[in-house]
Amino acid sequence: MQIIPAIDIIDGKCVRLTEGDYQQKKIYNENPLEVAKMFEDAGIQRLHLVDLDGAKNSGVMNWKVLEAIAVNTRLAIDFGGGIKTGEDVQLVLNAGATYVTVGSIAVKNQALFTEWLQQFGVKKFLLGADVKNGCIAIHGWLETTNVQVKDFMAIYLALGVQQIFCTDVSKDGRMEGPSIELYQHLISNLPNLQLIASGGVSTLQDLIHLKAIGCSGAIIGKAIYENKISLNDLVQFNATF
Repeated sequence: MQIIPAIDIIDGKCVRLTEGDYQQKKIYNENPLEVAKMFEDAGIQRLHLVDLDGAKNSGVMNWKVLEAIAVNTRLAIDFGGGIKTGEDVQLVLNAGATYVTVGSIAVKNQALFTEWLQQFGVKKFLLGADVKNGCIAIHGWLETTNVQVKDFMAIYLALGVQQIFCTDVSKDGRMEGPSIELYQHLISNLPNLQLIASGGVSTLQDLIHLKAIGCSGAIIGKAIYENKISLNDLVQFNATF
């Protein structure tokens, strides 16, 4: 199971929100590149980079942060937030992203996202499924739809999408443990799913549990910044599991 630290960006700074609430913002570092290098030095190979300004304002805004990290580290980066057009996808890829993270567009405009999959290739995308009460949430979790998460995933698995990360908004930033039952349900009902867990991870035991149920990756944010899980813990986890 791949460990994927998260860096969330507002105004070019590394922050974390609680339950997706922009009013519950905490700045952890004013230099995201410094944080990314710290992860790389600890043996981490992949980074989850989120442009929260872009997600809120419907347009990629912090692509310069992506570019700086891509140029100055060897991390594989998935980047999301505010991607609305094919030009946005190309901008993010040109800035150095390994994967383009897409969520809202895949919910609201299936035809456009399907076009991107054909144009850029399914392996260039990481599909985000943000969940609130079993349904998909979009636009930086500011809006909840009536689309069931399992149905949403099934559509794109059938189109060849391989990686999907799932965030339970009610868990994110609270460090109360991940949504194990939700992930078990999805994995058991969608056999081709490569599920990356996101939200609520706060202990090494959480990671062990996620690996045991079949998750292919786990995104970790606040637990690292609040020193609930140390970088040394992650190195040991990678070595042991």
